[in-house]
Amino acid sequence: MQKEILFTLKSPYRDDLRIQGYRFGKGEKAACIVGTLRGNEVQQLYVCSQIVKTLSELERRGSIVHNKEILVIPSVNSASLNIGSRFWAMDKTDINRMFPGYNMGETTQRIAAGLFESIKGYNYGIQFASFYMQGDFIPHVRMMDTGYQNPSLANLFELPYVVIRSPKPYDTTTLNYNWQIWETSAFSVYTSATDRIDEASAKQAVASVMRFLSRMGIIKYHGHSGYIASVVYEKDMVPVKTKEAGIFRSLKKVNEEVNFGEVIAEIIDPYEGYVKMQIMAPTDGVVFFTHNEPLVMENTVVFKIIRKIHN
Repeated sequence: MQKEILFTLKSPYRDDLRIQGYRFGKGEKAACIVGTLRGNEVQQLYVCSQIVKTLSELERRGSIVHNKEILVIPSVNSASLNIGSRFWAMDKTDINRMFPGYNMGETTQRIAAGLFESIKGYNYGIQFASFYMQGDFIPHVRMMDTGYQNPSLANLFELPYVVIRSPKPYDTTTLNYNWQIWETSAFSVYTSATDRIDEASAKQAVASVMRFLSRMGIIKYHGHSGYIASVVYEKDMVPVKTKEAGIFRSLKKVNEEVNFGEVIAEIIDPYEGYVKMQIMAPTDGVVFFTHNEPLVMENTVVFKIIRKIHN
């Protein structure tokens, strides 16, 4: 393992921002793994730390394939991690909306440019990402529908689902999208948590990456098989919204089946305790996402359901 400072941003007030990478093996740029781009992505940082630990052991045993290099970057945004801010503290901009970056631009544009210069050119790119909605997900691999995506490769992670998203204009500045445009096969891996550590899904994520690297001939690894993934398109998921604000009581967890008309959540009046609203399942299916905060506002998406296809 070789530790390396990939990019440094000078700071007039605090310690400099340093993006540190860990290189395993030598030769062809086989795979790059990126962790936290945002300051609340504690789970993503933890998963990458466990990948560094696992790859260190594999390298010690000679299990990195000859002429293959793996680069792991656990954290890009340590400054925001230090203060618990999701976005860049000075101007609240999102590094994952700044790619491929601009080295003469605003701070987060320069960070994105410095990072992208170090990570472009790899055959495979894996990002541990987090979603803009607060909640729990089924662990899955997400890909942008750029025309360059390859769902068959995403299946090799053996997570329960591969989700394909049609990019909106703001998605064109994300790491996943730009990796693909620059001819890297890019995958965003989502676990069950963001700002807390979920040990079970973290282990599942590490194992999924090791399976993928093994199947692509980058490492020698023998582990348990995972899932035969189902490929779904995000546009086909059914969102379920609230019509009332209040205390949110979910009656269903992710990966549970629901039936049309079944009560899947309740909204409780925060002052008087009565049920203001029952939320019904609009279709038969499987819960892919559920809101996990105790309070909810009116018109909030609290579930996403993968519609069951009846034969």
